[in-house]
Amino acid sequence: PPIDSIREELVTSLISLIGPRPNLLGLNEVSNHWRLVVDQPILTNADLERIRHIEHNARGAFRTQTIPITYPESAGAIGMEAALEQLCLEAEQAVLDGFNILILSDRNMNRDHIAIPALLATSAVHHHLIRRGLRTSSGLVLETGAALEIHHFATLAGYGAEAINPYLAFDTIQSILTHLDQDISFEKAQYNYLKAIGKGLLKVMSKMGISTYQSYCGAQIFDAVGLNTQFLNKYFTGTASAVEGIGLTEIAEEAVRWRACGYGHKQIYSKHLDPGGDYAYRLRGEAHAWTPDSVSKLQHAARANSWETYQAFAAAINEQGDHLLTLRNLMDFNWSANPIPLTDVEPASVLVKRFATGAMSFGSISAEAHTNLAKAMNFLGGKSNTGEGGEEPERYQPLPDGKPNPCRSAIKQVASGRFGVTTEYLVNADDIQIKIAQGAKPGEGGQIPGHKVSRQIARVRHSIPGVGLISPPPHHDIYSIEDLAQLIHDLKNVNPQARISVKLVSEIGVGTVAAGVTKAHADHITISGYEGGTGASPLTSTKHAGSPWEIGLAETHQTLVLNRLRGRVSVQVDGGIRTGRDVIIGAILGADEFGFATAPLIASGCIMMRKCHLNTCPVGVATQDPELRKRFTGKPEHVINYLFFVAEEARHIMAKLGIKRLQDLIGQRHLLAMQQAVDHWKAKGLDYSRVLSIPKAAPEVALYNCETQDHGLDQALDHNLIQQAQPALQNKTKVQINTQIRNYNRTFGAMLSGQVARIYGHAGLPDDTIHIHATGTAGQSFGAWVAHGVTIELAGDANDYVGKGLSGGRLIIYPPADSGLKRAEDNIIVGNTVLYGAISGECFFRGVAGERFCVRNSGATAVVEGVGDHGCEYMTGGIMVCLGPTGRNFAAGMSGGVAYVLDEHNDFKLRCNHSMVTTTAINPEHNPSGYHNHLSTKDIPQDGEDINHDMTRFDAIRLQQLVQRHLAYTGSTVAQRILDAWDLYLPKFIKVMPIEYQRALTEMHAQKVRPPQALALPPSLKEVS
Repeated sequence: PPIDSIREELVTSLISLIGPRPNLLGLNEVSNHWRLVVDQPILTNADLERIRHIEHNARGAFRTQTIPITYPESAGAIGMEAALEQLCLEAEQAVLDGFNILILSDRNMNRDHIAIPALLATSAVHHHLIRRGLRTSSGLVLETGAALEIHHFATLAGYGAEAINPYLAFDTIQSILTHLDQDISFEKAQYNYLKAIGKGLLKVMSKMGISTYQSYCGAQIFDAVGLNTQFLNKYFTGTASAVEGIGLTEIAEEAVRWRACGYGHKQIYSKHLDPGGDYAYRLRGEAHAWTPDSVSKLQHAARANSWETYQAFAAAINEQGDHLLTLRNLMDFNWSANPIPLTDVEPASVLVKRFATGAMSFGSISAEAHTNLAKAMNFLGGKSNTGEGGEEPERYQPLPDGKPNPCRSAIKQVASGRFGVTTEYLVNADDIQIKIAQGAKPGEGGQIPGHKVSRQIARVRHSIPGVGLISPPPHHDIYSIEDLAQLIHDLKNVNPQARISVKLVSEIGVGTVAAGVTKAHADHITISGYEGGTGASPLTSTKHAGSPWEIGLAETHQTLVLNRLRGRVSVQVDGGIRTGRDVIIGAILGADEFGFATAPLIASGCIMMRKCHLNTCPVGVATQDPELRKRFTGKPEHVINYLFFVAEEARHIMAKLGIKRLQDLIGQRHLLAMQQAVDHWKAKGLDYSRVLSIPKAAPEVALYNCETQDHGLDQALDHNLIQQAQPALQNKTKVQINTQIRNYNRTFGAMLSGQVARIYGHAGLPDDTIHIHATGTAGQSFGAWVAHGVTIELAGDANDYVGKGLSGGRLIIYPPADSGLKRAEDNIIVGNTVLYGAISGECFFRGVAGERFCVRNSGATAVVEGVGDHGCEYMTGGIMVCLGPTGRNFAAGMSGGVAYVLDEHNDFKLRCNHSMVTTTAINPEHNPSGYHNHLSTKDIPQDGEDINHDMTRFDAIRLQQLVQRHLAYTGSTVAQRILDAWDLYLPKFIKVMPIEYQRALTEMHAQKVRPPQALALPPSLKEVS
């Protein structure tokens, strides 16, 4: 899984070792090989000169040779191949001559010399030395003017560069300092640049789950798009490409053209650089699919319900002239010799039921925009997606007349943050989507800044207004395909009627992952392409992460068909779907369903400002500002019109192909071919044969989803619980249930809690209505999504994921009386990732928990007698009491709630991540044994006052009460010892409280505002258009 390079910085490192590597099997040779250590791989000009002349300062341990990666201009493009051969031979000879650090340099690039592209030169030398068995005998350093941004450094590192000197970047920084508004020294500016590149490299490495630069260097974690196999095999050995394309000839020609721009006489470059336009639309810059013209055409078509204007929009997107932007623009249809009448094709009203809108959270976009999409999709019979921000309960509760709520999102997403993922939320879903990754930013989590967390957002996400929220890069309950199977099983238990979907990112190899996901019993898979995505995506992901959906979808379909799995799962594609032509190509490549995100937002009024993270959207789409939200002018009809146009365009294509039903189109690769007459100098080598290949399968093997998965729910122990709990479910009569449990009884209590939530909502039953006494060893996900009113008491122990998504229930776990354990506090009682995404409720564990205890806890209260590493990570609410030692990195990313940690050895502060929290001793005056004599009136809880509503006060009282309850529920000897000597132990407790959380609470009290309560529905939710 990916890593959080910010909150888990302790496991990351940019240290690079330059020079010869010792023989791993030569135990006595280590001292014979020195290696040069650099703190981070980006070298300043001064650093490089030190390395260049290091031989005189290292007693001869290092010998450096500088090899130019340029060749004479007179050789032209055709001379690059010979120049590469000569470069590799020079590098080989240098190593044989005893030089153990090679510096590849393009500083000699000038009017008379052409530079070999730095990445090509680096990889060519790297692989040549590997083939000669010499790579471990020398280090590779690159001196280049071509490396400027994060992706450049990441690829150079991935193909063998142990250190890189971007001299042109430093020269540029020096030249612009005099033009900056602020007074900054060159040393400081250079430091800032190095720090930014370092953080960017850590981010890129972390996306792939790699924590150290030494592991990333030479790892080649890349796919190629549009490079031919012969070229890759020679210069980038081991890199995969699904689409054949250009080779050395075209790359050399482009290098010559670049040089001509620099040294030519084009007037446009005499005083200005190329406008770029990679990240945002620029006049005379890089071509984009979404331009002012295409945006205006779509909005006019949707708002005026104009088929003619939509056709003009579709033509601009589909044809694109000389600016071919997608793989599918180079595809063509094999039209039928016998087209059918349009009237014979299934109607648009049937096609639109296969459409869904993308996962955009309530928080990233406004309530008006979010509900607008839901209303439109419910009218069409398609599906809208909540995104990862939860959904207001008012939106999925039926209308007073019993009709379905038009504001309800049919797809409820479960992402790494688990915001708002209550039991009630899950049981009100048609589809539950597990977002493994997002096409626009695979391997990354998300963050909603504090200024976008309004009272309404905070209520839905069970957090505090004004405090930023962090979604971890990985799901901390998914570290393997087996873990994913467990989460699928968990969610299916909570809501057996829902399809369980898994969202994957398009890449080479995704077919194998999709096969594993299908075998893990997913009902639905989404393949997400890199084209789509939020305007708030980091720039490092916008262009260089993910792949076109055509590649991932084709491989997924092929792999599933070859493994006889295609019929078991429905496949959806999204990420830049804009027109009916896109839909038809998606179906032919293997998709059953189709996701739209950016286009429906544009139809609703989005004008592509690409400032979604700033809360300043001028049209009220991506903002929570009340005044800006008033500017939202979108209506469900606009989205409905657009999607009907898409379906109608698809029908016209189907008629020309001779296809009546979309189902008959799925996987029919023979209907697609590559365009042969593409007038572009780079297009000659393009070959889509791998993408368009037809998998060999027996006639009976399904090409589309036509089967249902067997989730094994009939074996769930919860069926017995539900049967015995009928008096409670029907009329709230208290029941006591006794049962044995074994480690193969997974997700215990979830199905029962789903029944409770379906009947009584998130409020659940009165406290302790259903009390279950279990004995034995529980399987994974014990007590997942347990609802309010359900208490599960286990005499035994439990595995990982206890209390996942806890929604008001109570969990009590202690060793059985006959266990023979003398000290429960020295033994593990629950596994890793306990209370992940818990919303509310309480837990008492007599014993030690594993790693990531209370990760992303939103509001549950927990008492435990010791935890592993990363305790309270990303926690946003609730209370955690630890009566024993903790592991490292406690409170990383913690933005809400409080933790009380017993620090008997006075070393907790060394184990705590202080970047977002403060650690303080509990004020002795708060000692309840004598607080009436010392506290002011404001510090004494009044009769009936809830001491948990204000986490800035009542710490000692709150803590003592929780320890007392822990003793009462579990018989803990640790709790007894603390209570017996309370005055002695209280000063040993440390209170951990997030800085922003404390600030927000202080401001709320200053304004006499309580935490968010149920709000009245906005006008957009009251009426159905």
